[in-house]
Amino acid sequence: MQEHLKDFPVVIEIPVAWGEMDAFQHVNNIVYFRYFESVRLVYFEKAKFVEAMNETGVGPILASTQCKFKAPLTYPDTVSVGSGIVNIQEDRFTMIYRVVSHRLQRVAAEGEGVIVSYNYRQNKKAPLPAEVKANILEIEQLSAKNT
Repeated sequence: MQEHLKDFPVVIEIPVAWGEMDAFQHVNNIVYFRYFESVRLVYFEKAKFVEAMNETGVGPILASTQCKFKAPLTYPDTVSVGSGIVNIQEDRFTMIYRVVSHRLQRVAAEGEGVIVSYNYRQNKKAPLPAEVKANILEIEQLSAKNT
């Protein structure tokens, strides 16, 4: 499990729920995006992006997302979901994701999302807050040191 997620600084575990399966007897594709959302929010909390949004009105907004399905998930299972950030720009960054099945012992899905820094008070894009960018770089640097 650790080998599949060694390059991801934020990893969470999520149990697969029976109700997440669809008529084709595997976890429905929309659920993977929920897994991505869950790990994304944990990352934002670690980077203090949510805290910055509460103070300044500048926070994250998802501009685009995609997923590549590698193996079907079924109940019962638990997944580990990792996230990391690549390609940081002035007002956006790309977050990558990986979903690993404990039962299958393999990668079930990979994806990415473009997150834009957005001023919710002025309803427009904004530069990524300097403190948030520094926190992201620290999170990613600490991850690189542990590999």
